[in-house]
Amino acid sequence: MHIHEREDEYSFVLEGRMGAKLGDDVVYAEAGDFVFKPRDQWHTFWNPDDAPCRILEIIAPGGFEHFFDEFASGMAGEFDIEQLAELGARYGHHFKPETLPELCAEHGLTHPMLEALAA
Repeated sequence: MHIHEREDEYSFVLEGRMGAKLGDDVVYAEAGDFVFKPRDQWHTFWNPDDAPCRILEIIAPGGFEHFFDEFASGMAGEFDIEQLAELGARYGHHFKPETLPELCAEHGLTHPMLEALAA
């Protein structure tokens, strides 16, 4: 789960199906559906199926793209959850990595970050 202090996040499903947890609610969106994830709401999203899911992700207002630039250039190699938390905090983006195991178990998902959390 993560939260944005400054940005609203929108997902338009182009192909497949997307699952999302928005606060305490779980929703599923099909191709053609639009999911709104407002700032200041804990949320996450995933592909609930084995088939591909493609989404168009819109984050507004602009500027958050720099988070992804820094993430791509600074997080090469081994994953460092503390480094991610520091980077996110600079952008008002916070994470609850402890929710990942429960979300994966609840929705039958796997994630490579589970190994990093277990270490």
